Amino acid sequence: MELKKDINAVSIDMLLIVHSEKRRAAQGTHSDQQADPSALLQRRGGFQGIGNGVRRWQKLEGNDLHENLVEKQHPQQPQVITSYNSQGTQLTVEVHPRDAMPQLLKKFSLAKRLQGDKNGNTRPRQPGGKDAHAYPWDRSSLKSMSLDLRQFEKLDLHASQVTAKSGLDELVSDLLQEAHTDLERVRAIWIWICHHIEYDIAAAQEKDRQAFKPTDILRTQKTNCDGYAGLFERMCRIAGVQCMTVPGYSKGFGYQTGQSFSGEFDHAWNAVYLEGRWHLVDSTWGSGLVDTTTSKFTFLYNEFYFLTHPALFIEDHFPDNKNWQLLKPPQSLRQFENNMYHKSEFYNKGMLSAHPETSMIRTVNGKATVTIESCAPTLFMFMLNGKQEHGLLSLRKNGMKLEVYPPTMGTHKLQIFAKGNSDIYSSVLEYTLKCNYVDMGVRLPAELHQPVGPSWFSEQMGIMKPSHPDPIIHTSDGRCSISFSVEEGINVLASLHGDDGPITEETQRRYIFQLHWEKRTELKVQLPHAGKFALKIFVKKRQEPGNYIFVFNYLLCCANTKVNWPMFPESFGNWGQDNELLEPLSGVLPANRNIPFKLKLHGIAKVLVKGQDTWPLTLNHEGYWEGSCSTAGCQEVYVMVLENANHNFYSYILKYKVNAQ
Repeated sequence: MELKKDINAVSIDMLLIVHSEKRRAAQGTHSDQQADPSALLQRRGGFQGIGNGVRRWQKLEGNDLHENLVEKQHPQQPQVITSYNSQGTQLTVEVHPRDAMPQLLKKFSLAKRLQGDKNGNTRPRQPGGKDAHAYPWDRSSLKSMSLDLRQFEKLDLHASQVTAKSGLDELVSDLLQEAHTDLERVRAIWIWICHHIEYDIAAAQEKDRQAFKPTDILRTQKTNCDGYAGLFERMCRIAGVQCMTVPGYSKGFGYQTGQSFSGEFDHAWNAVYLEGRWHLVDSTWGSGLVDTTTSKFTFLYNEFYFLTHPALFIEDHFPDNKNWQLLKPPQSLRQFENNMYHKSEFYNKGMLSAHPETSMIRTVNGKATVTIESCAPTLFMFMLNGKQEHGLLSLRKNGMKLEVYPPTMGTHKLQIFAKGNSDIYSSVLEYTLKCNYVDMGVRLPAELHQPVGPSWFSEQMGIMKPSHPDPIIHTSDGRCSISFSVEEGINVLASLHGDDGPITEETQRRYIFQLHWEKRTELKVQLPHAGKFALKIFVKKRQEPGNYIFVFNYLLCCANTKVNWPMFPESFGNWGQDNELLEPLSGVLPANRNIPFKLKLHGIAKVLVKGQDTWPLTLNHEGYWEGSCSTAGCQEVYVMVLENANHNFYSYILKYKVNAQ
């Protein structure tokens, strides 16, 4: 062979380095091209550029690793001989003087440093069948391996408090003081990066920005996504754990519902090899978030992106190589673009599923319906175009149901928030609504807040066994009576709200008359006219200071245009919790009439009704105070009580107005 002849001609004072690679005809390798080991390294590593960022990082990492080892190029250039056999195997021979350090040997040394681990493996195993998880998500766990996060409490505290004193090696050494397994080593590195490295928004927006060196990241404690991923990989390898950087597309900062992806990749994350299997992490998104309105980064640790279950990770991460999805079957880019995007808080707050499963919803007869299933009772709220209006949100024991009625035709933005175990509502879902019809008959009161109807939450707040379990109450005559049991020591307050324009807080309550009997509270409601009204229910613990807390509301509907009920009489502080008013219920009395009165009052010695004159009421055998009063010559009528027969001081408990003659 010609090659053999060339080799035999080499002097014994020269050093031979031989490298062979199976030629890849599909990649267009030509017989006159010399193999580039650094390019081979990039192919093996699965790297592609995030705006060339990952590739730049890899080159910088190599320079940084060997900055104290690289020698000056020997002035004598090596002789390079390249040949191929009939099977496409390329054989490259470099002939060097004995005292020279061959460049190819240096590159292989770099490959070993980049791809080796503590067990001496030359490069990480590529993902295979045993790494794949079933798709869709089986609801078993948010993680790709069984974890008890309580086992990390001591380690997490230690890692979060470590400071970078000098170089990366020393930092990793300090972090691993409390780590004894590969899982704990990865955890310590993850926690440190998430709590110390800030996302550099300005750098992320510079297309030609050079990749971050580890030394620069440690100095500034800022980087962008490929810097996070590169730093994580570098620290893992120093710790002896196999790790890869994975570039791809993401539904992150700036993502618009339904958008398509093409061109350069916009994100990078990592895969780590633990307990014989590959797992996924994203330290960029684990460290915090960017406020879309101010474009400022805030540290806010997110556990979700540590060893995330691949069937959940694919919702906002699409890798360049489908094998790094770690899914069976893998998803296509089109599926990634069209699939519903559940934010990490969707799962952090205990959500399991949502319907519809597409981000674009078209209304049917002017209405769109969304349901969410959750692991446990959860509080929800929604916003349509930035306002908490035009929807009915009812809570369920394990989720919620939302009916939305867009006020205009066109495109609308629907956001759904959940509270979970924290005191903060977090955005968990976003939909785009397409509305081509508006039902003018379903206009909802602007004051109809969330939730609508009684639920597990109202029970938790002390309101139980409601007479009307459904959120919507229809009345043909404009009147209704609603009752429920109330926990001992709880006060209830109710108010009525329509869209008539501004009315006083007193007026909002005067169309409701509250009664108490046999440990139940009854709300008698009279509507001032036809239409839709929000009946709000508030509670407050009797012995505690502070304001009443909103619990839920009913939607009251009346289509009878003849309805024109007056307000109830005004009640004062001495109107007892257990008092009962049978008549008159109208707060406005006709002039020049004798009006019958019937009340049940507890612990009262005497009762008087005062108009122009004063009339006493008598106590019957059923325990009711009865009598009548003339409205002639007066504008107001009062009910007064004497609590102690030994005193002469009467208290006002009710006030009526008299119609003008």
